[in-house]
Amino acid sequence: MSPPKHEYYETLGVPRTAATDEIRKAYRKLARKYHPDLNPGDKSSEDRFKNVQEAYDVLSDPKKRPMYDQYGFYSENGFTGAGPGQGGGPQRHGSQPNMDFSGFDFSDPFPGAGTGPGGRRTAESAGFRDIFSQFFGNKGGAPQPQPEKGSDLEYVMTIDFWQAIKGTQARVNIARYEVCETCHGSGASGAGEVTCPQCKGTGQVTQMAGAMRFNLTCPRCGGSGKLNNACPTCGGDGRVSHTEAVEVRIPPGARNGSRLRVPGKGNAGLMGGPAGDLYITTKVEEHPFFHREGDDIEIQAPIAVWEAALGAKIEVPTIDGRSLLKIPQGAKNGQKFRLREKGVPNSRTGQRGDQIVEVAIQATEPRDERTKELLREMAKLHPEDPRAEMWSKVG
Repeated sequence: MSPPKHEYYETLGVPRTAATDEIRKAYRKLARKYHPDLNPGDKSSEDRFKNVQEAYDVLSDPKKRPMYDQYGFYSENGFTGAGPGQGGGPQRHGSQPNMDFSGFDFSDPFPGAGTGPGGRRTAESAGFRDIFSQFFGNKGGAPQPQPEKGSDLEYVMTIDFWQAIKGTQARVNIARYEVCETCHGSGASGAGEVTCPQCKGTGQVTQMAGAMRFNLTCPRCGGSGKLNNACPTCGGDGRVSHTEAVEVRIPPGARNGSRLRVPGKGNAGLMGGPAGDLYITTKVEEHPFFHREGDDIEIQAPIAVWEAALGAKIEVPTIDGRSLLKIPQGAKNGQKFRLREKGVPNSRTGQRGDQIVEVAIQATEPRDERTKELLREMAKLHPEDPRAEMWSKVG
C-alpha cells in the first residue's frame, strides 16, 4: 500500500490530538456533504468522499491510528508480517524483507535528530530505529493474526416529503461482507490450494516508507504465493459477499441529509472481530406546495384585496390538515404570519416547528360597471400615492 496522497487529519479537519468522538462527528458531517448520491455527476465530490472515507477508516481504528501517527501511513501488511485475515499457508520463519533504498540518503539518516535533553532520543531517530527493530526483531514464529473490526457502510435512501414528516419503515438491500459459514471466519477449512489474494501469487508485497521501498514477504501466504488448507468458500478471507435485506425505521421529522445508524449491519470483522455499522443517509424529495426550512413549514396563501383591507379569518392547509389563520386589517402583500407548532416534529427534542404563512394579495378584475364605480370611489377616498415612499428613496 502506498503512503496516503492526503493527510488524514487535514482531510477530516481535526487536530492530531482529536478524540474518537470528534473524528466521528467530522466524518459524518463531511460524508453527508460529499456523498456521491447527494452530488450526482460531481466527480470532485466523489473523490473527496473517498478521501474522507479512507481517512476515517484509519483514524477511527485504535490499531491503525497509532501506526499512522508514528510513520505517516498505514498498511494492512504491517512491518512484522502480521495481517488480519491471514490464511493457513506456510510461513518462512526467519526470512528478512528485501529492501530497495534507492533515493534515500544514508549520509545523515536522522536529519535534525539525535538525543534530546537528558540523553533521550528524539521522535525522528526513535521512529526510524523502531522501524528497523520491527523488521529484524522477529526471530521466528508466525505472528498470530488479531481480530479486526469490520468497516462501516454508507447507504443513501430516497424518501418523499410525507415519509420524512410522518416517518416510515422500509426494507433496503445492502451488499455487505458476512462471516463465512464454512470456516466460521477463520479462513482455513478443507484441503484446497488457491492463489494468495493479497500478493496475487507473487509471494511478496511492497511497502513504501517515505523514499524507501520495502519488498516484504507476503504475511498471508508466507511467500509461497499459495494458500494451503484455505477455505474453498471464501478463499481464505473468512468472509463472503452477501446481499441482505435490512429493515430500516426512519423516525418522524427526518431531514434531507439526516443520518441513521444501524448497529452491526456493516461489513463483518476479520478473525472474530465485531461487525461495523450501517449508516443510512436520507434524501428527501421536495413537495410542490409545502416548503420546509429545518422544522418549520413555509407556504404562500392568496388573499383578496378586501380581506387584506378589512381583515379576515381564512383557512390554510397545514401538514395536519386545515387550520384557521386571522388576517389583521391593512395586511400588506408579502406579510408573514406564524402558526405555532404547526410545523415538523423534531425526533430529538420532541418539539414541533411552526408554519409560516406569507400572504399574496390578489387584485380583483372588474367585470361590471358597478364594480368599476366602487373602485373609482375608493380611489377618490384614498388619493395618496402608494409609490411616494419609493420616489423618496430614489432621491
